[in-house]
Amino acid sequence: MLKKKSVLLFALLVLVLMVFAACSEDGDASGNEAESDKKTIEFMHLWPEGSSKDHYEIVNKIVSKYEEDNPGVKVELEILGNEQYKEKLKVLSASGELPDVGMTWAAGFLKPYVEGEMFAPLNDVLDSGLQENFVSGTTEAYAMDGNTYGLPLELNIAPIFYNKAIFEENGLEVPKTYEEFKNVVDTLRENNIAPIALGNKDRWTGSLWYMYLADRIGGAETLTNAIDRSGSFEDPALVKAAEEIQSLTELDAFNEGYNALADQEAKSLFMNGQAAMYLIGSWDLPNYTTNEDVPQEFRDSVGFFNFPTVDGQGSLNSWVGGPGVGLFVAENSEVKTESKEFASYFVEQWGQQAVTDAGVIPATKVDTSSVDLPEMYINVLDELSAAENITLFADVQMDPDVAQVHLDAIQSLFGGEITPEKFTELQEEALAEGE
Repeated sequence: MLKKKSVLLFALLVLVLMVFAACSEDGDASGNEAESDKKTIEFMHLWPEGSSKDHYEIVNKIVSKYEEDNPGVKVELEILGNEQYKEKLKVLSASGELPDVGMTWAAGFLKPYVEGEMFAPLNDVLDSGLQENFVSGTTEAYAMDGNTYGLPLELNIAPIFYNKAIFEENGLEVPKTYEEFKNVVDTLRENNIAPIALGNKDRWTGSLWYMYLADRIGGAETLTNAIDRSGSFEDPALVKAAEEIQSLTELDAFNEGYNALADQEAKSLFMNGQAAMYLIGSWDLPNYTTNEDVPQEFRDSVGFFNFPTVDGQGSLNSWVGGPGVGLFVAENSEVKTESKEFASYFVEQWGQQAVTDAGVIPATKVDTSSVDLPEMYINVLDELSAAENITLFADVQMDPDVAQVHLDAIQSLFGGEITPEKFTELQEEALAEGE
């Protein structure tokens, strides 16, 4: 009898375990099924935590909120630094494997992607009501043949940031003319201080200096006319601008080894007080306003000024800048509808948070009366409002192949490896071939 009871108890135990296991498997199956039903959006951006902490954190917040509001969608992130991002985008485009959503620049940069039918038109997204959120003129920079292929996130100008403490210690004032500027450079050099932080390994950083000199010497339209072929790169003003670049290098205006340093390395020199000035886009404002990882003492010591006039020519209110990065949606995305919805959502959220959380100027309209903004941020906004001209970054205006010639020539010009005449000749040849 005892033996029968033991057998029955054992059988009952086995049955219970089998039922429990079946329930567990059903639970796992339903959980896996729910997970597999999710649609995945691949999103690649260029704001790593180490170099763009505020941007990085805003992206993560937006993505988390989107996934919370859209439980059927998962957003997978891939994050690369600026130069690595550009190279990866080229590789992915060649293999037809672009991310569903990514970042692009305007004008010439996006042209080959549009001509290759790799970016999806976003007119429908803008026509749904998003267009009215943008500052006038920003989405047009991403338009070709009646279609818009990018949703701009930022609007930038490029001031010369400077260390007020270093200027005061050396009895210097903000220069308004190029002669005054060169006197500032001379004084700093005499006191063994690197006047300007420059990381020209990335080359577009050197292009900023050339663009401003071209603007001040030749006028606001001279460089743009050379690029769009209504003018020539061999215009005497553009040759003169190249000559002035080499004059600055002969004055030792830049930190040692500038042609071998990346922009991030040059930025460190400025932020560590090892260089007095740094020309960069207003996307860098967070480091001088809201980024709490940067010492308050340093943030308090940073100011900015407009690029000076040259021999009385050029306007202080003419800037290099324009729309920064924007979002594209891949034409061959398998989740194109969801990707467009995510891109639209991201732009709206970015515009609200970029101002307050990062001190970044978005491409969408800013209601400055509703938020407490740092003084420098307000001053840059005022400069944008007063701008007589904003010339879009030269390498962004150009087709990628021509931009490569421009950037390589910029580095050679700064390195003294080519003459100013050869510099402009190379640009003109590359632009003529691209017609």
